[in-house]
Amino acid sequence: MSIGKSVPRIDAYEKVTGRAQYTGDLVDRNVLIGKVLHATIANGLVTKMDISKAEKLPGVVKIITCFDVPDIPFPTAGHPWSTDPAHQDPADRKLLNCRVRFYGDDIAAVIAEDEVAASRALRGITVEYESYPLLLTPEEAMREGASLLHEDCPHNILKHTTVEDGDFEAAIREPGLLKFEGRYETPMVQHCHIEPVISFAYLESGRVVVVSSTQIPHIVRRIVAQALGLPWGKVRILKPYVGGGFGNKQDALYEPLNAFMTMQLGGRPVKLELSREEIFFATRVRHGEKIHLTSYIRPNGRLVARKYTAYSNQGAYGSHGHGIAAKGTNVFRQLYQDEKARLVDIFTVYTNTTTAGAMRGYGVPQAVFAIESHIEDMAKTLNMDPIKFRFMNLMPVGFTDPFTKNVNYFDSFRQCVEKCKTYIQWDEKRKHYQNQTGPVRRGVGMSLFWYNTAVWPIAIEISSCRMVLNQDGSVQIQLGETEIGQGADTVFAQMTSETLGIPLENVHVVSIQDTDITPFGTGAYASRQSYVGGMAVQQTARMLKEKILRHASEHTRMLVSNLDILDGTIVLTSYNNKALLSLGELATEVLYSPVHAEHLTAESTLQAKSNAYSFGCAFAEVEVDIPFAKVKLLDMINAHDCGRLLNPQLAQAQVHGGMSMAIGYGLTEQLRYDEHTGKLLNGNLLDYKLSTIMDHPHLETVFVENYEPTGAYGNKALGEPPAVPGAPAIRNALLHATGVGVNTIPLTPHILFPAFKKAGLL
Repeated sequence: MSIGKSVPRIDAYEKVTGRAQYTGDLVDRNVLIGKVLHATIANGLVTKMDISKAEKLPGVVKIITCFDVPDIPFPTAGHPWSTDPAHQDPADRKLLNCRVRFYGDDIAAVIAEDEVAASRALRGITVEYESYPLLLTPEEAMREGASLLHEDCPHNILKHTTVEDGDFEAAIREPGLLKFEGRYETPMVQHCHIEPVISFAYLESGRVVVVSSTQIPHIVRRIVAQALGLPWGKVRILKPYVGGGFGNKQDALYEPLNAFMTMQLGGRPVKLELSREEIFFATRVRHGEKIHLTSYIRPNGRLVARKYTAYSNQGAYGSHGHGIAAKGTNVFRQLYQDEKARLVDIFTVYTNTTTAGAMRGYGVPQAVFAIESHIEDMAKTLNMDPIKFRFMNLMPVGFTDPFTKNVNYFDSFRQCVEKCKTYIQWDEKRKHYQNQTGPVRRGVGMSLFWYNTAVWPIAIEISSCRMVLNQDGSVQIQLGETEIGQGADTVFAQMTSETLGIPLENVHVVSIQDTDITPFGTGAYASRQSYVGGMAVQQTARMLKEKILRHASEHTRMLVSNLDILDGTIVLTSYNNKALLSLGELATEVLYSPVHAEHLTAESTLQAKSNAYSFGCAFAEVEVDIPFAKVKLLDMINAHDCGRLLNPQLAQAQVHGGMSMAIGYGLTEQLRYDEHTGKLLNGNLLDYKLSTIMDHPHLETVFVENYEPTGAYGNKALGEPPAVPGAPAIRNALLHATGVGVNTIPLTPHILFPAFKKAGLL
């Protein structure tokens, strides 16, 4: 048995010894260097560009301007393709843009012999602009008369959705209801993955090849072809080891431009690697959102009707667009159940800021911060225990969502909460910290969360798997689902070992994806890989096992129904699992048989038409220094029901990483823009206050293992959920400590000081 064991990562040795080869390690020594010229205004038009001086500099090979690229708008989001135009992502940018939509927009590119020549060439280009008024917030962008960033989006609204469950206006007319309102704001933040955004491209046999650090090689292939107007078969994408992505590499970032560069030079290899500063402003960020919640409840705490209004800051280009805000509203509509009605009104708005895209949690961290802060505030006003208040209104066991058909099979919330309560000593500390005075105070807070697994039925869910039996009885496995540091390859190996009945060390996962030979899969996102990819692995392994046992039956003259594979050996199940021959012996015999020779392989595609709920919570204890307006996190615990644990050690690592991101989100991280120019002010790892080990207390992780009936191995989402509940748990602990509910994160002194002063604490 392999599933459920904390086996070491199969890529651990390669990575810790430095043998693992990332994109930058594979670059040809004679590669040319590409660099991008970024706009120095945030809103306007490039009217003229003079490259004559730059072209004459030694080492400069070619300069491409926004006037030279194909007039082909294309999408960048790493979503599955749809033949239905209504379900396609916004095709709203070009390889280089004359219409400037944010400070740092791509307006030209230089190709040179080396880094020095490329950098000098960038400085030698002069640009003239026609500037338009700056639009940094959704409110400014939606204002009447504001310049349009994209002509087909009136008032700069990418999309506006209204959804009503029940009759909201009728529901709120019930006599005796209490009305609560809250306005909540979350910041734009960056992924800060270790490996930079990097690719290199060349031509081979008339086809363009791009080697890239990406989460979505098959999707990038399609986008590159669309951007260049090429048949999709003319593009090949290779994905080596990836040093992190967290959703930022779930976009086609610079692969299309890199492909265009090499095509302009007849196929000479060109590398395009972004600096850390460029990554901050020129790739993707998490959407900043402003959320207004209005609740009507009975004095006993029962929710009757609620309204959720949100404005999501999309930035300059569509990327993942409205899907982010939309997923957040699913939390609102499902996590807590109103007795009569719910109303959702959400806007995704273009602004002159960095393009927002996918980031770990995909819109749920923003929504859960608002919802769980609002729930906590209502419980405090009603003088109710916040956990009791939540359970009174929570999604019940047996709940079935009418759209996704997801079912809440278990009392996961209560199980998770009880584990966290015990660890954090909730009841004792809530009472002990109740009536504090003095400059330094402590508090405990908590937050629940909801998360979906994969993207069905919003988009297709498809995964393909290929397995090949070697002569020694080992197996190669390939999937389009990508290892980006989270341990996916290890889990796929465990699944293969479990289903085929072979030792884990005999499973060889081909980690490098090559769209020419790797079976189709949409990649790493939506916490889908172990769920959807696991289904494909199981299906393919069963097919291969059936083939193996048929041949074993021929060679042993035993019925297939009496045979099995245990630990790499063909056994006779009807005779106490008596060993008949090793899988290696059988594989060799079959491949070279003069009677029935066959190369034993299996390949299959699985389209998943199910989804699954992942549930859990976070509890936090904080110490608040009121005069210094500082919050110190003392303790934190996350509890997760992610179904059956596939690899407990990897699961714990996933949760610790997500908790770290949540701590930064709640306490320190925020992208800041110059209100006069739109330039990002803190786009570097010095000024952007990324949470580090010095900012972390002990991080405790517990699990509730309720076997997910729709999952191939009883598993469901765990990759993204750990990043969701931490920030509101910290915020609610601050509320318990001080009585002050702060509705904007991060909880920096700049936010806390005026809040404490207004509350009379200073």
